Amino acid sequence: MCYLMLMETTAVSDPFVASLPIFAKFESVADIDNYRPLPDGWALATADIVGSTKAIQAGRYKTVNMAGASVISALLNALGRQDLPFVFGGDGALVAFPGSALEITRNALAAVQRWVADELDLTLRAAIVPITDIRAQGLDVRVARFQASEAVFYAMFAGGGGSWAEAEMKAGRYRIDPAPAGARPDLTGLSCRWNPIEARHGEIVSIIAIPGASRDLRGFQFLVSDIIALAGRQERDGHPVPVDGPGYSLLPAGLDVEARAVAPPGRRWLSKLWVIFLMTLTAVSDRFGWTVGSFDPKVYKRDVASNSDFRKFDDGLKMTIDVDADVLQRIEDRLKQAEEAGICNYGLQRQKSALMTCLVASPLQRDHVHFIDGAAGGYAMAAASLKAKLPV
Repeated sequence: MCYLMLMETTAVSDPFVASLPIFAKFESVADIDNYRPLPDGWALATADIVGSTKAIQAGRYKTVNMAGASVISALLNALGRQDLPFVFGGDGALVAFPGSALEITRNALAAVQRWVADELDLTLRAAIVPITDIRAQGLDVRVARFQASEAVFYAMFAGGGGSWAEAEMKAGRYRIDPAPAGARPDLTGLSCRWNPIEARHGEIVSIIAIPGASRDLRGFQFLVSDIIALAGRQERDGHPVPVDGPGYSLLPAGLDVEARAVAPPGRRWLSKLWVIFLMTLTAVSDRFGWTVGSFDPKVYKRDVASNSDFRKFDDGLKMTIDVDADVLQRIEDRLKQAEEAGICNYGLQRQKSALMTCLVASPLQRDHVHFIDGAAGGYAMAAASLKAKLPV
């Protein structure tokens, strides 16, 4: 199952996206009746960072997160579509798109690979996998939508197709090669201006749980429901972002990376000055309760919290939550019990704070989206822990 994000737009242009079921309670992620299969003519664009563990150990996880989110930004901007399904995985991403957009998608993936190499000094591998090839393996890609707020939907994917596509990419199949030197993707809207979000209850915990060797899907469904219910014992289901939004600085830690995303070398100082100006204006307005035209910083910060991605279903349950010791112990006990019974395999990463990476088409719109991950490796390290338990 692959997770994706859908941004609400004034007019959803694709009939398939418009027809997707919507559920408002996250517990419904485990109900297969909420999902619909992707059309046969579609494909999955998938990408991830090679050697992300070493980059994380070197303290570069914020940069790794930006690289993963840049894939989504580049493809949505290139295709001129904000309604396409996509997934942010910490050190990578996946976007589902119609086959009619194959060439544009291929070129955008190649360009973002080049940008990641030239500007972030990381290696991004990428692939495009047709849905028909996935179904030929006896797998599927099925999609549903979870309504996280008034303006933002998160789409959940089921069927195992996304995981298979990722494995094929890592094996070197369906590969997309980087564009020539100097190519740049359109990364308009990609930003990282918020401070790390410190744990308020105990620890920020990134969890991945996937079906185990027994293939007991009903048992796995019960497990997912139980983990969600245990997280629900915490304030706001363990949401790591405060209800009134995260903190920020006049000089954001990600300022240089954002400037690299939106401006060529000779103009980055202008981009940085603009961001500093905007952050100063926001801070002053927030402090005195002012609005700037139709922009209200307090409303925007509350929307950031509401729109944030902190839990999903991606061929398994993924959560980055803020929990106390008691809730965490109960979750771990339940996961260990299910793993011993062959119902699941899981990985877990603990950290003191969470990170946020953003796609903001306009601060005047309410459909801005914010990806949450753990600050000490999050999903990437949880995935590594899980992988170590699996047979070679």
